[in-house]
Amino acid sequence: MVIHINYSRKFFHQLLMLYRPFEKRLNTELAKHELHRAQWTIIYYLENINPATLVELSNYQGVEKPTITRTVSQLEERGIVEKVPGKDKREKRMQLTEAGKQFYQEVRKTVDAYEEEILMGISEEELKTAIRMMDDIRKSIIQSGDGEVGTNKN
Repeated sequence: MVIHINYSRKFFHQLLMLYRPFEKRLNTELAKHELHRAQWTIIYYLENINPATLVELSNYQGVEKPTITRTVSQLEERGIVEKVPGKDKREKRMQLTEAGKQFYQEVRKTVDAYEEEILMGISEEELKTAIRMMDDIRKSIIQSGDGEVGTNKN
């Protein structure tokens, strides 16, 4: 199926125009908890998906491992995350501490209120469609090799 180029351009333009104001306002909301988006994304992942290695977190966020290491260290210093043993002695996995789980719930209320506010008037069906579509586009980017982080293709 070929998508008319004008709709494709408009779609991606709108995506870019949405991202920056969303992230700016999200960071304003997260600042109430002395957080920024990259930290929140790690906390979210650890609470909702799995304890993870730094490599898994860097792949999830699409950033290099040193960036994740710094961000995780900040969360560790605050007592939000902790290292736990992995499958073998060399593997270290990160997970939320008990205080981190409580902190997640506090921040979740702030983020939920923000998300509810900006999605007012959009139906659940429209959201499901948008979620599916964004996931399909993300998978297409990754399959084309453009979405991989920290890999050397040469």
